Amino acid sequence: MTRNVQVPVRAAMAAALVAAVAATVSCSSSPPAPSAESSTAVPAPTSTPLSSAAPAALQPFDAATLRADFERTAKEVLVPGAMLLLETPEGTLTASYGTGVRGAERPLSVEDHIRVGSVTKTWTATVILQLVQEGKLALADPVSKYRPDVPNGDAITLEQMLTMRSGLFNYTETLELNSAMDKEPQRAWKPEELLALAFAHQPYFAPGQGFHYSNTNTVLLGLIAEEVGGKPLGELFDERIFKPLGLNGTVFPDISSNGIPEPHPQGYFYGDNVLTMTNPALPEDMQKEATAGTLAPNDVTDVNPSWAWAAGSGISTAADLKTLGEALVNGKLLKSELQQKRLDSVTPTNPDIPGGASYGWGIAKFGNLYGHTGELPGFNTFMGSDPTNGVTLVVWTNLAPTADGRDPASIIARSLIGKVYRASS
Repeated sequence: MTRNVQVPVRAAMAAALVAAVAATVSCSSSPPAPSAESSTAVPAPTSTPLSSAAPAALQPFDAATLRADFERTAKEVLVPGAMLLLETPEGTLTASYGTGVRGAERPLSVEDHIRVGSVTKTWTATVILQLVQEGKLALADPVSKYRPDVPNGDAITLEQMLTMRSGLFNYTETLELNSAMDKEPQRAWKPEELLALAFAHQPYFAPGQGFHYSNTNTVLLGLIAEEVGGKPLGELFDERIFKPLGLNGTVFPDISSNGIPEPHPQGYFYGDNVLTMTNPALPEDMQKEATAGTLAPNDVTDVNPSWAWAAGSGISTAADLKTLGEALVNGKLLKSELQQKRLDSVTPTNPDIPGGASYGWGIAKFGNLYGHTGELPGFNTFMGSDPTNGVTLVVWTNLAPTADGRDPASIIARSLIGKVYRASS
């Protein structure tokens, strides 16, 4: 009734998705697309022109065309509801589609709280980088300096964990976690329990010898941030990120919390964790039922997100995600030198595919946009910001993933990106 593997394993795709979506701007890559659930039309979007001259890389801003594309794609992926917040130098478009509650007319808003999944990784990585900036940590520090129990710990650096190149096994890929999540969806998981699941498995590769998106890295970084920062991770986020940026709708819940602050939509998800553990797509017969409307998704709004902790249990709003996305690229959270190094840290996850997915210090890149995607049972989020052309895009959906295993918010974002930027020559 939940879908943990999806946050991790989808989270595992957060980097790739983000990068994949990006790739649609400069080449022709294709990330996730449609699948299950029906929706209803909803509130009228708003658009506000800001200037007349668009940067050369951008197409002329056409709110009506963008809104129509958003609504068309949201309908195609069959989500109950979707939210869009797009800002360019020419204009801003805020649009909603569908409903926050299946079977009811519940309008969506940029102030609605949603689970943002792996977007949380940007918070954890930012705090680690701030501690580096303060001289309390070094990117070259071995993780064994803080955690002697980590496999290959003497050879794994903090930087390798930030960039998902440590080789550490991803605990969300274990049958143990997925089975437990199906049986006890409201269980409160302690970070140490998550690490124990990971450390029981051999690493994927030697440190620095590959890329594998692993939530284990970020859980470890969260514990290190607490140790060195001297406070619980939630307090560190609040003091170092939320309050400075005025993110009043953003929350890092206690591990005992199953709830989402009001207002919020319901989140929906097909299948269960074990069923989708190795393949996020439902079996073909179930996909057909979902498309036909005879298979309804589960309401997983109140599933406890503690299994994702520092890697994905955060809650935010579209309005706050816009502010956060811009802060990740404009230097409001780090000093200029380290900020530039963070942007420069983004490199291809597969050296043989230089134009493919790219990931860096807790941040991904998709075309011109830097940011992250996130998925937890019932919610999918895309957050990206382009500092060169002044574009910020936030999309979220209250179904994740689609019945055929794709990420609906990323599909919608990819389509919109193609309408915002000019095709590269």
